[in-house]
Amino acid sequence: MEMDIGENWDKLSPSTQQWLIDNPGSTILPRTMAAMICKEIGKPADRDLHGGSQLSQEDRDFILDKARSASSAGPELRFFSPASTPRT
Repeated sequence: MEMDIGENWDKLSPSTQQWLIDNPGSTILPRTMAAMICKEIGKPADRDLHGGSQLSQEDRDFILDKARSASSAGPELRFFSPASTPRT
């Protein structure tokens, strides 16, 4: 099952939204973020062997648009780093 980030954006906590905006290049959500999003939107998602979830192209485009609109200084975008994944 896909995440449908755009349709569920308002259900996500501000910290989850910020993580997605800060990591717009992620194609696979780390297991911690995938678990948080599934909990917040109230539905399961497909997971890989490591517990991560693949984002659809629609979700990636939506997140990239949000990141671009949140960036008042220009298109400086950061990409996922395992060190930036919050632990739960």
